[in-house]
Amino acid sequence: MDRLSASTQFSGPVVLPAYDRKALEPGILHIGLGAFHRAHQAVYTDAALTEEFGPWGIIGVSLRSADIVRELNEQDGLYSVVTRSGAGESVQVVGSIIKGLAAVEERDELLRLLADPEIRIVTITVTEKAYGLDPVSGGLDRGHPSVKADLENPAAPIGILGYLVAGLASRKNAGLPPFTVLCCDNLPTNGRIVRGLVIEMAGANDPALATWISEKGAFPSSMVDRIVPAATEESRARATAMLGVEDRQSLETEPFMQWVIEDHFISGRPKWEAGGALFVDDVEPYEKMKLRLLNGAHSMIAYLGQLKGLEFVRDVMAVPEYAQLARRHMQAAVKTLDPVPGIDLKHYIDQLIERFANPTIAHRTRQIAMDGTQKLPQRIFAGTVDDLAAGRDAASFAYATALWIAYAKRTPDIDDPRREEVRAAAAQASPDDPSAPFFAIPGLFPQALVGNRGWRDRVNAKLEEIEAGRI
Repeated sequence: MDRLSASTQFSGPVVLPAYDRKALEPGILHIGLGAFHRAHQAVYTDAALTEEFGPWGIIGVSLRSADIVRELNEQDGLYSVVTRSGAGESVQVVGSIIKGLAAVEERDELLRLLADPEIRIVTITVTEKAYGLDPVSGGLDRGHPSVKADLENPAAPIGILGYLVAGLASRKNAGLPPFTVLCCDNLPTNGRIVRGLVIEMAGANDPALATWISEKGAFPSSMVDRIVPAATEESRARATAMLGVEDRQSLETEPFMQWVIEDHFISGRPKWEAGGALFVDDVEPYEKMKLRLLNGAHSMIAYLGQLKGLEFVRDVMAVPEYAQLARRHMQAAVKTLDPVPGIDLKHYIDQLIERFANPTIAHRTRQIAMDGTQKLPQRIFAGTVDDLAAGRDAASFAYATALWIAYAKRTPDIDDPRREEVRAAAAQASPDDPSAPFFAIPGLFPQALVGNRGWRDRVNAKLEEIEAGRI
């Protein structure tokens, strides 16, 4: 069967790029060429180019894998996004990515592009663990493999921070303005965190560079939202049937998507609002809403699903008792939020329940359960601190925490960057105080929780109920 390419002729109802791709010039470098970026930021950029054409083509970079880059380039940068819900499905071919680049094979080209003044924005989706954030200090984890390597050899970076610093150094040395760094990962106040990490890494070898970045750089925060499961052979087959050609990079996703961005860009930006992006002065209320309601409930559902042998989020939500637990958790978490401009939080919770229950989206609970030590501090523990400070009992947060501990104890091959510490805690758990070794993991839990004996006892009580099969 033919492959999707720029020469493909479609006969069915396929939404195609409504602009001249041959005239498209690069202006965005995206690092983290995974499914989420291609179903989210690239789709918004497609809409922006349709509304207001400009030099905003994307060069997509994979830091680790060359396979996705090779396959995407073989398809002229094109791929399909199939949107599915109980109401039906549709397919769109996205054209905003001009080409892919594999950093493991093309480091010099990536460094050249980072120095190129035509690249005005660097967007990032590399997951929380890739930044080398020290959970104790809030600064660089100098033992993180890529951080350590890039501090020792800044001219040959391998990690996200090393590449950003090297690119900004080239700009400074050439007398050029910096590129805008737009983080799209699930870190609270992600722009400020990445800014601090970049400045710290730059300052370790070149204090003048750190000062220049501090004075000249732009690191707007953003909040992103769309559920994008990993592709499967079944999902690729559906895309092939809809397109009439093979697409090895096809994706399936839900209709809902959201992007909230601080409007602080050095050298312009695409008209992303054409796709529905919201530009605001302060992203934090939206970010906290998403982390504590969507991501927090998602993590709780994932651990519950893993413990109950339920493969997909939709399977968990199909059990009325479990769906009600998810809703109750959101209703508890919403009390820890400030008002969010333009958002009806009750309606937002109803939307989340509907999205999680979408019978056409196969989002694996195992995938969401990964990297708990990186995700839970902002998704669960921060809300717990606020709930307790307001005089409430944080019982739902205790349950979510106990689910993770039960999952960690039952999963020897747990996928987590602090795997050995988690496994050691599981091995040391005693019947009298089973959560104690987990609370002792450095920097994982806020001190306000480590020192709260009453709430820790609540976690232990929930853990006992979970392990006894009562909830």
